[in-house]
Amino acid sequence: MNKLPTTIVTGFLGSGKTTLLRHLLTHANGRRLAVIVNEFGEIGVDGELLRQCSVGCDEDASAPMPLYELANGCLCCTVQEEFVPVLETLVERRDRIDHILIETSGLALPKPLVQAFQWPEIRANCTVDAVVALVDGPAVLSGQFADDPAAVDAQRRDDPNLDHDRPLRELFEDQLVAADLVIVSKVDELGPGDLERVREQIQRHIHPGVKIIAAKHGELPFDVVLGLKRA
Repeated sequence: MNKLPTTIVTGFLGSGKTTLLRHLLTHANGRRLAVIVNEFGEIGVDGELLRQCSVGCDEDASAPMPLYELANGCLCCTVQEEFVPVLETLVERRDRIDHILIETSGLALPKPLVQAFQWPEIRANCTVDAVVALVDGPAVLSGQFADDPAAVDAQRRDDPNLDHDRPLRELFEDQLVAADLVIVSKVDELGPGDLERVREQIQRHIHPGVKIIAAKHGELPFDVVLGLKRA
């Protein structure tokens, strides 16, 4: 009855995941959030951006939120070694956290992460609130699916732990199939009728009842993205 709700945010590099998280963190209105960021390389740019958002998780309202940057490869490929131990740490702080946000890399498959919540040590204490898929509208319209496919390929090459090598189209479909909510980003860069064409492509892969909403600069109300209770 008191499980810690967790929202998994997926989407390719450049789709707007970090922008969305920053918006949520800066409009949390007192909600105590913990963040897990799946970054690559020695310098986690996303992590540095998120650290600028000061959302209190302790009695001191100026204290930063708990932020865990898992830089040792694609999160879905390191579930047991990286992901589960961090969740266990957050469970120990349950009385000081209202919600967990997980930003995956663009290469992560959502299903292994969702399945990890069925592990006995996790299932009793955490639940998946929703899987939110960020979709780059202009990239989908162009047939590339990612804003910078070359950067995604470089990300793939830089990850020695990656145990799957799927074309971007298949990864895109995997993210949509697992989604409880789809957010089309960069709608300000789309022309008349383009958003509807993007929606038509997305609609082929999502489950019935999954909403598709549009966003510009990640500016969505907090309660639209969190608190969906789709476990």
